[in-house]
Amino acid sequence: MKAAVLRQVGQPLAIEEVAIGKPGPHEVLIRTAAAGICHSDLHFIEGSYRHPLPAVLGHEASGVVEAVGSEVRTVKPGDHVVTCLSAFCGHCDQCVTGHLSLCVSPDTRRRKGEPPRLGQPGPSEAGLGDAPGVMHQFLNLSAFAEQMLIHEHACTAIRRDMPLDVAAVIGCAVVTGVGAVVHTAAVRPGESVVVIGCGGVGLSAVNGAAIAGAGRIIAVDRVPAKLELARRLGATDVVDASAVDDPAKAVLEMTGGGVHHALEAIGLKTTLEQAWRMLRRGGTVTSIGMIPSGVNIEIPGIDFLAEKRIQGSFMGSNRFPVDMPRYVDFYLQGRLKLDDLISRRIGLGEVNAGFDELKRGELARSVIVFDA
Repeated sequence: MKAAVLRQVGQPLAIEEVAIGKPGPHEVLIRTAAAGICHSDLHFIEGSYRHPLPAVLGHEASGVVEAVGSEVRTVKPGDHVVTCLSAFCGHCDQCVTGHLSLCVSPDTRRRKGEPPRLGQPGPSEAGLGDAPGVMHQFLNLSAFAEQMLIHEHACTAIRRDMPLDVAAVIGCAVVTGVGAVVHTAAVRPGESVVVIGCGGVGLSAVNGAAIAGAGRIIAVDRVPAKLELARRLGATDVVDASAVDDPAKAVLEMTGGGVHHALEAIGLKTTLEQAWRMLRRGGTVTSIGMIPSGVNIEIPGIDFLAEKRIQGSFMGSNRFPVDMPRYVDFYLQGRLKLDDLISRRIGLGEVNAGFDELKRGELARSVIVFDA
């Protein structure tokens, strides 16, 4: 199969032939329909986070099940599915207490000594054991490929009338952004929310805040087109960070003292500290963006006397087998505005151009469509 491979940090992805195995007892083989281009992948390309190389990147995807292992009970061949990088085992203490997104059990990966799921093609067709080199799977998925071989608890079935090119963005941007609002922050009807960063995740958070019934939703970004898009997704107010000296001061003035919830969706020290300064007494910052390793956040300790809080959110604290079908329903009801979230549809061969656009901050989300 064709796949986009990262061989060296800082270098473009290469479109290569990659070998893929057959499903083990709890594994699913998926024909990839679409995969979103997410800033999280860019962190690994640029070296902000490390991953064994070479690797097939991509983690936000949809597709159709082609084959399943002997013990798989959650999906069947022909099912339309959305994948999720927060694969769960179902029996560790995190899973049985309802925190599926925090599962780190090795049971969702192949064990040492077993043939890998992916490999570099060898001189014969005898299988991956004949491959001359290792090809690492990225975040249990490797979605920038024509097929994915994953654990059954890394995907969930969705209704077939949901367009698969649109469904792909549910796998990361939506489950992360909307989930951070409704699960991690637990925004209540009437509360005020500010979202810093209007990329795919931030815009999903804006949309999620509208669905949750937030009374005031303020979007902060430096790109006017993204702020206009945020308005279409539910923002009641916007702040152009490039046009004000201090976005935090602007939000405090707009709200008369700060917001109940500040969600930071970029992953920068500066913007996370600004989010803290946007809070009212008793407010909460939820950090969604991936802050580079080694970066420390500085906040005044005295603010804790005002009962302000800061918390992290990983993949929207999701229960994705339940959440994703509901998000599909929201889209088909017109409440989740995913068509506005997707800026471009491209082919696999355009993946590097997609990341260049992402770095320029021009687009909300580009999606690779595998029949493009």
